[in-house]
Amino acid sequence: MCDYSLHSVASRPARIGDSLVTKRFPATYTRGFAAVKEPTVAVCVLPGTELAFEHEVEWDRPFALLRRNPQLGKVVRFRQINPGNPHTHHDAVEFPNGKIVLLTSLREGQKATVLQLPASSQVVHQTQAPTELLIDV
Repeated sequence: MCDYSLHSVASRPARIGDSLVTKRFPATYTRGFAAVKEPTVAVCVLPGTELAFEHEVEWDRPFALLRRNPQLGKVVRFRQINPGNPHTHHDAVEFPNGKIVLLTSLREGQKATVLQLPASSQVVHQTQAPTELLIDV
């Protein structure tokens, strides 16, 4: 999926093997994925898609300037959170230990590869509340 704030950006669905990069799209308030070779096109990822980042995943933590991000790994599963609130960011990545970080919080320029798409091509809404959301406010 592409977050609500990316609806005005050209987009396409993710494919297995895609090389993606995190970026902020012009005229939006969010970050998302773009294909490395198509930097102006948002790549929409389905919940359940597995991604492998090139390096440890990093995200913005505004009030943690002197602390480093915890090292949670390079492989994540894409998911959507807060499905009942249409005016908030929904796109997030989940680490193997259950930690969740909003996609819009990921630092720009991080490269990832699509390893696996979900078994079903239908979007399944997550009804379970996340156990812990790693966003420092």
